[in-house]
Amino acid sequence: MGAQVHRGIGGTGVVGLIAGKHSGTGKIGLRADMDALPMDEETNLTYRSTTPGRFHGCGHDGHTTMLLGAARYLAETRDFAGTAVCIFQPAEEGLGGARAMLADKLFERFPCDEIYGLHNAPQLALGEVAIFPGKAMAGASFFDIHIRARGAHGAQPHNSRDAVLIATMLAQNLQSIVSRNVTPMEPAVLSITRIESGSAYNVIPAEARMSGTMRYFDRAVGALMAQRMRQIAGGMAQGFEVEIDVDVRDVFTVLENAHAPTAYLTEVAEEIVGREGVLTEPKPVTGSEDFADMLLSVPGAYCWVGHGGDVPVHNPGFILDDAILPIGSSLLARIVEKRLAA
Repeated sequence: MGAQVHRGIGGTGVVGLIAGKHSGTGKIGLRADMDALPMDEETNLTYRSTTPGRFHGCGHDGHTTMLLGAARYLAETRDFAGTAVCIFQPAEEGLGGARAMLADKLFERFPCDEIYGLHNAPQLALGEVAIFPGKAMAGASFFDIHIRARGAHGAQPHNSRDAVLIATMLAQNLQSIVSRNVTPMEPAVLSITRIESGSAYNVIPAEARMSGTMRYFDRAVGALMAQRMRQIAGGMAQGFEVEIDVDVRDVFTVLENAHAPTAYLTEVAEEIVGREGVLTEPKPVTGSEDFADMLLSVPGAYCWVGHGGDVPVHNPGFILDDAILPIGSSLLARIVEKRLAA
C-alpha cells in the first residue's frame, strides 16, 4: 500500500503513515476501532463469526474497513501536502485501548494537528451523517460493590446479616443519587446491571456482589455520583453491621467535539452525502467512546454515519450494511485532502 506501518502501539494498536506528494508539514489523524464483543452472533450471514463468544456486534470491523479503504485511496493518489496518520485502535469496548495507546506515547511518536473518528449508526438512514460541536457522548464509570455480611440457615434469618436484603436495599437507595443529588439540568444515568448472591434455596448467603455503570456529561457530576455511592454504602454498612466495599473506575471521558474540526468535518460530509443528509442538531447520547481520550490531547471531531439497520448495535442480530463502507472511507479520505490541501 505504500504506508509506513508501526505495530504494537499500546499492545496491539497499529499506526500507518502516508505522506502526500506535495510538500507540507501538516498531520491529520484518522482513527478506527478494531475490537469485537464477547457475545455470539445470531445472524444467517455467510460471513458471520465462526468463533464462539466473539462477534463484531458494534460494527468495528466496518470502521477498520473504512479506514483501510481511505488509506488505500490516499496511498494511491497522495494528492495532499503533509501526512495522514491512520490509527487502528484495539480495545475500545471499555478495555482502555485509547488510553493504552496514549500511554505508549501515541501522539509524541506520531504527532497530529487534528484527529477524526466515526461510528456506524443503524438508527440513522443510509446516507445520513450526524455531527455537532461540544459534548456529544457521555463519560462513564463502572462500579463493583462487594457486600460481606453473615450467612445463616434460611429458616433462621435472625441469625444472619442478610446480604441479599442489603443488596436490594442498596440498589434502591443508589437510585436516589441522580434524582436527589444531580441537578435535572445535567443528564446523568446510574444503572445496576448485575447482582449475584447465593446458590441454595435454604441458605441465606453471607456475600453479595453488584456491578453497574454511571453516565454523565460533566466530570464533576461523575465525581459527585461516586462520592454519594460511597457515602450511602458506608452508611448502610454501619447500620447493618457489615462490610461494603465500593470500587468506582473512570472508564470513558466525556467526548467533546472541537468547534473548528466539527465545522471542517461537516463541510466534508455535506460534500459527500449532500447538505440535506447532514444532521447538525445537538443530540448528545449517553453511550460512551474512548476516542474522547484522544480528543483531550488533539483537537478533533467525531461523527455518526447512518446505515438504516433494523437491529441496534450490541445485539446478537446486528448487521452492518456494507453500503456504508464507501461513505465512511470517503469522509476519512476527503478530510485529509481538504485539511492538507496543496
